[in-house]
Amino acid sequence: MLETLGVLLYAPWIYLVVVLFILLDVFVPVLPSGAVVVTAATIAGGTAMDVAGLPAPNPGAHLPQLALLMLCAATASFLGDLCAYRLALHGGRRFDTAIARSRRLSSAQVRLGSALARGGGSLVVLARFAPAGRAVVSIGAGATRRRAKDFLPWSALAAVVWTGYSVGIGYLGGQILGASWISTGLSLVALAVAGAVAVRLLRPAPAQPAPATA
Repeated sequence: MLETLGVLLYAPWIYLVVVLFILLDVFVPVLPSGAVVVTAATIAGGTAMDVAGLPAPNPGAHLPQLALLMLCAATASFLGDLCAYRLALHGGRRFDTAIARSRRLSSAQVRLGSALARGGGSLVVLARFAPAGRAVVSIGAGATRRRAKDFLPWSALAAVVWTGYSVGIGYLGGQILGASWISTGLSLVALAVAGAVAVRLLRPAPAQPAPATA
């Protein structure tokens, strides 16, 4: 079991797993793409693989390369958003019906349209950290016929920011505590905290009471 896990973590398969999870979680938000990225980054930051008790498949094996990991994660994040946007853009009534049935998607659709119209694309970046936020924003942008130039640059920025944060906290944990389950767990907690903060910031401001009339 440990030898198999060691082979997966050292071999190029780790990059393929990262890419697949990130590409698909825009359509299946329950996939733990963030956890996969953080875990890979933690191992890349570990000073010694034997801290985690995982043997290398051969003496010349290398840990996941940080730069390649970031490139794979950011590219997959952007391409996943692009696919969801394009599918929703050309999906016609099917996506419109799905959004109309969901109060959450309908609310996000209205907020996204007004935010992008005001140039407030920071919503796209924040949503990348919120649970299912990426799916809501990417599909919502396509379903509401947002222009590509209004959405895709913010999607690319969101991919870079999310990847930088996820890889950064994983790598930092690996550097400080080694490639251990404790460092991975703490890094995942930091990722969850960022998601909770994003959800809070994305909540609409409470409506102000109308002034009393004489």
